[in-house]
Amino acid sequence: MHGPGLWGIIIVAVVVVLLFGRGKISGMMGEMASGIKAFQKGMRDDDKPAPMNTTAQVQAPEADKAKDA
Repeated sequence: MHGPGLWGIIIVAVVVVLLFGRGKISGMMGEMASGIKAFQKGMRDDDKPAPMNTTAQVQAPEADKAKDA
């Protein structure tokens, strides 16, 4: 089997434009592009590791505190 020819693609494109109109197709493409951009931004944000708290204080165990007193 072979793929659709040039005339087949042109006929399908004309039918799609007649059914949906140029404005609706361009609006759908704009919405799809903004969705893809938002997805890519979300993926970039997920790759960043969470910042670690390096100023945590270490507490001595209770047994060591009793010996010191």
